Amino acid sequence: MQAVSVIATVLNEVENIPRLVDSLMLQIPPAAEVIVVDGGSTDGTWEWLREAAAHQPALRAIRDETCSLKFTPGPISKGRNVAITAAHSEMIACADAGCTYAANWLAELTAPLRSGQAEYALGGASLDMNDPTAWDVASAPFFGVKLDEAALTKSCSARSMAFTKDLWRRLGGFPETVFFGEDTLFDLEARRVASPAFPQRAKALYRPQNSFLSACKQLARYAVSDGILGVRWPRLFRNAARCAVHVLAIGSLPWTYLPLLLVLAMQCWNAFHYDFPLLCRAAPRAIPARFLFSVLVPWIIAANQIRGLVTRKNPTNRQNRQS
Repeated sequence: MQAVSVIATVLNEVENIPRLVDSLMLQIPPAAEVIVVDGGSTDGTWEWLREAAAHQPALRAIRDETCSLKFTPGPISKGRNVAITAAHSEMIACADAGCTYAANWLAELTAPLRSGQAEYALGGASLDMNDPTAWDVASAPFFGVKLDEAALTKSCSARSMAFTKDLWRRLGGFPETVFFGEDTLFDLEARRVASPAFPQRAKALYRPQNSFLSACKQLARYAVSDGILGVRWPRLFRNAARCAVHVLAIGSLPWTYLPLLLVLAMQCWNAFHYDFPLLCRAAPRAIPARFLFSVLVPWIIAANQIRGLVTRKNPTNRQNRQS
């Protein structure tokens, strides 16, 4: 296989970094190098990386404390750009600390690039079904995460993304002006000059371990980012319209129950049309949670996307609050 550099950026990921690195080092065929940039972790992540790199020649650990919110508004992007700049290969694959990767992930993801069919590929993500929480399953489709590893997806996520270094150079790298949504902006620019490939079996195995509150907060952060970036306007209008319909249906209850029944039917469709048969087989306990989360989704998205438009201020995440 042509040489591929796998890159990731981390900050305070001591619970996740062993699973990530182990899965990347077990790729078949192996990556030429796995570069992990640490943005100044204080929880033992860097010490673990340094020790692991001492025993695995293909693992390159780079500590760059400017890849944090203390020094840049776009620490994730800066970490990726630092890693790609250091990479020796002309083919780059992006991985994420909250994920693990099947042994054939890298080969499947980069196949379109190696064959010359594309210079940009998106693998998407599927939920790691080894002990997911009910809220992981409930929220998955609203984050573009599949329950089936073989499901077709065209979602943009740097959890599983590959491109040529030449494309990265032409785009000016990942944008270092934004905290969340940097992969969305990179994707929008990439699609202006290159048609992406969507290899079906190149998904990251995502393990968020969400509670109800953390899933809501994650969705809110993404919506705030969309507002700040001024992207996904149809999504905002669609969800705001759903909120208005909810209010009208409840307001009409003194006269008729029909609008509320129609809203409930619509909510069932929104909640379950993605993957209902698989949901019933894999995690039936998550069915009520999926319905509740789907009811809240338009309110969370509309309110927080408008919040981002107005405040232009990104919330931090757990890792940055620890640093």
